[in-house]
Amino acid sequence: MNSELAKNIIYLYQRDEDFRNKLIKDKSLFDGYHPEMQAIHEENAKTLQKIIHKHGWPSEKLVGNKAAEAAWIIVQHAISLPDFQRSCLKYLTQAAEEGKIPLYQPAMLLDRILVFEGKPQIYGTQFDWDDDGKLSPYPISDIKDVDKRRKEVGLPNLSESIESHRRTYKDMPKPENIRQKRKEAEKWAIKTGWRK
Repeated sequence: MNSELAKNIIYLYQRDEDFRNKLIKDKSLFDGYHPEMQAIHEENAKTLQKIIHKHGWPSEKLVGNKAAEAAWIIVQHAISLPDFQRSCLKYLTQAAEEGKIPLYQPAMLLDRILVFEGKPQIYGTQFDWDDDGKLSPYPISDIKDVDKRRKEVGLPNLSESIESHRRTYKDMPKPENIRQKRKEAEKWAIKTGWRK
């Protein structure tokens, strides 16, 4: 195991987590993409990309469980970098096929990419407020078999996930105008390069 590399990846993740916790504490996590949060995500992605080019995907064997999980989260959070996320999906998919990382990691990244592209997700892992002001999954393709797909990649049933999300974020303020929030998110996705 490369301890120095593991330490670097965990440091990147911790910067992200500390700022995210600050936004949760002041209840502004869902008030759009905070510029400082975006800067942290982009810096982390740039550093992780260098690590990937030099060492390949930082698997558990290379950096240990904690740092391998941290690397995946860094990719998940790099939402302003479509090309980076798409390229990492290839690395994650290959690593999962080789048994080096859990199957849920590429599954969740795929869902995130699909949602940003404006397409239905596969596993139902990405959430937002619905028209009733409840935290719910974005549209899911072939929803009747979603729990089967989730089980195949090691995720709990969708109903459990919905309950968990709503419990975790129960104290977060809901957007006052959900439709306006969606329009702003769509504009952002176009501007960022996720959609045309």
